[in-house]
Amino acid sequence: MERKEKIYHTVMSCIKEHDLMKSGDRVLVAVSGGADSVALLLVMIQAGYSCEAVHCNFHLRGEESDRDEAFVRTLCRKCSVRLHVKHFDTVGYADWHGVSIEMAARDLRYAYFEELREERRMDWIAVAHHRNDNVETLLLNLIRGAGLKGLTGMSYRNGYVVRPMLDVPREDVELYLNAKGQDYVTDSTNLETEAVRNKIRLNVLPMLQTINPGIMETLHETILHLNDAYTLYGMKLDELKRRVRHGHRIDIGELCALPASPTVLYELLSEYGFNSSQVDDVYQHLYGEPGKVYESAEWRLLRDRESLVLGRKDEKCECLCKVLPLQGVVQVTQDYMFTIRREHFHRDFKIPRGRDVVCMDLDKMEYPITVRLAGKGDRFVPFGMKGQKLVSDYLTDVKKNLFEKERQLVVCSGDNIAWLVNERPDNRFRIEEGQTKHVLLIQCRKRG
Repeated sequence: MERKEKIYHTVMSCIKEHDLMKSGDRVLVAVSGGADSVALLLVMIQAGYSCEAVHCNFHLRGEESDRDEAFVRTLCRKCSVRLHVKHFDTVGYADWHGVSIEMAARDLRYAYFEELREERRMDWIAVAHHRNDNVETLLLNLIRGAGLKGLTGMSYRNGYVVRPMLDVPREDVELYLNAKGQDYVTDSTNLETEAVRNKIRLNVLPMLQTINPGIMETLHETILHLNDAYTLYGMKLDELKRRVRHGHRIDIGELCALPASPTVLYELLSEYGFNSSQVDDVYQHLYGEPGKVYESAEWRLLRDRESLVLGRKDEKCECLCKVLPLQGVVQVTQDYMFTIRREHFHRDFKIPRGRDVVCMDLDKMEYPITVRLAGKGDRFVPFGMKGQKLVSDYLTDVKKNLFEKERQLVVCSGDNIAWLVNERPDNRFRIEEGQTKHVLLIQCRKRG
């Protein structure tokens, strides 16, 4: 096989081995105008796929950005490929979202790729990452201190995004294009050494090649071995996770009994967006004073007495019904419903028992009868007692965690708490033989 055609056979072998796409699939090819993306487009056309191209102009390099767009337009006309072009205010997006320019460009392009894929009913989005990019990613993650997953490099498929050139060395790309007489554009920022990735490409890798001329192939093979190792690691890890995670709770005792428990905890919490420094702090203080809360972008983690409790930030408890009727079924929150009824009290009346139901003397109650979340400074008289007690102290005594306290409901008679829902009624509204004539019964039920 001639070296100049090796890229085509490498891509076809990669597609087959990793089942990336089928013959006749519609492929949206991301084309920047650089050598890699130009080669990918030509290979996809050569392989007979139904291709459309997409180009993003991020307006980050002045005239050079417009030059790239013009080149891609000319290339696609020459290849008779439909082209989609999108212009972005990348700097504005980065400022608004508080992210780096690199991250802003990444977010913008992949969001547009997916939008376009759905609109055009394409099967896949093909991007031109190659073997050298993957090796750079390995070194970049190694420098930053990534876990094992970070050392497995890029994936051949991520959702609808496929990387059919991931086994192709950069030199094969240039040989392929030169053999076809196909030119391409060069991003001048790739020749600068400011970005970390460019420092790896221009400084670190050439230095490593003086030690091992075949370093690119060696590191590529290392990535493949690490992927296999990560697959086996993941199988065992899933088993260990099941031992300690119960819903959104992680049992501290069971966790500490595992081998390599810090690693298991990292793998568990990284799924929820917590970083390594947060996980280290959580692990170091597993048996510390309970109550500390850690936050990721979407989750909160509470260090409780015997477990770590996870809760979504958007899972806010809100009362949908504020004033309660004296009869009927009402949805009180997203999670709970009340069944309410009033009855005459008589000698044979059987008072229901259970934390989820309350039976109160209706004639002792003031209107309106309401339901709300427990608040700071709330007090009530627990059933069977005479003196008042802070609701927060009561909930601490029954070992409620912070998240449960935040979602605690109370039924009020006027300004007084009549029932700490699913916990205990107030003694002031108790049933009294010979005096009580009417009762109000409320049962709390979880939806579904």
